[in-house]
Amino acid sequence: MIVIALIGSSGSGKSHRASMVADRYLADAILDDGLLIVDGRIVAGHSAKREVTRMAAVKRAILLDPEHAQDIRQALAQSDPSRLLVLGTSRNMVTKILAAIDLQEAPIEWVTIEQLASASDIETAKRERTQEGKHVIPAPTLEVRKTFSGYLVAPLQFIFYHHGRGHRVTEEKSIVRPTYSMLGKFYIADTVLASISAHAAESCPGIRSVSRVIVHATEEGIRLQLDLTLDVRENLFQRMMVVQQQVRQWIELTTSLTVAEVTVNGRHVLLSQATQAGGQE
Repeated sequence: MIVIALIGSSGSGKSHRASMVADRYLADAILDDGLLIVDGRIVAGHSAKREVTRMAAVKRAILLDPEHAQDIRQALAQSDPSRLLVLGTSRNMVTKILAAIDLQEAPIEWVTIEQLASASDIETAKRERTQEGKHVIPAPTLEVRKTFSGYLVAPLQFIFYHHGRGHRVTEEKSIVRPTYSMLGKFYIADTVLASISAHAAESCPGIRSVSRVIVHATEEGIRLQLDLTLDVRENLFQRMMVVQQQVRQWIELTTSLTVAEVTVNGRHVLLSQATQAGGQE
């Protein structure tokens, strides 16, 4: 396996240009901040951008945890890339990463961020990192959100000339704000998620009201449970399926959080106008 090592100071734009560099140097896989990305999919690892402190992030990025390193080694063996793009802040960092995955003897082609970006571009990237806490992951947003539940993740499109395809292509990357960012982490209260869920459900045809919403945060994403009162008796299951879809869409659209599950319970059905005015069954 041949290693392409892209080095540059923190925040200089390495991850932003990773897909372009991988294409230019015919790399089949990208190893960036503890994540192994193959064909736009995160196939192994844990992102340093999820760590609470900068020190923990550095340890994660250089694969200091034996289990993390083993996870990457196994995924590399399965995907068997001919060329691997490794991102690091220095030659020393890349060397440590390669040692952790038993590639210290692999031939290396060194590339610096200064070969790819102007001084002005690098300065802009560093300013965004410092002032706005923006970090880029070279994978599509839908893929990144699987491992960044609870974080605000935004898509970023990058257009470049694809040497292999012979024309311009649009690559999607993702912007996240790590916990250790100087700007901190966004927290969205459960009451807010419950309110959005209830409003989404009540906007669906045939739904009279939402009596209860339970919100449970997990590593996989947000799990929601809604208890409904319906004012029709026809097509109940289809109507509740519509509620499931709409609640998921509204939560993910308005908060950028991943919704792992939406459970909908039809607790009451209003049988008639008289029932609507005075009682439920």
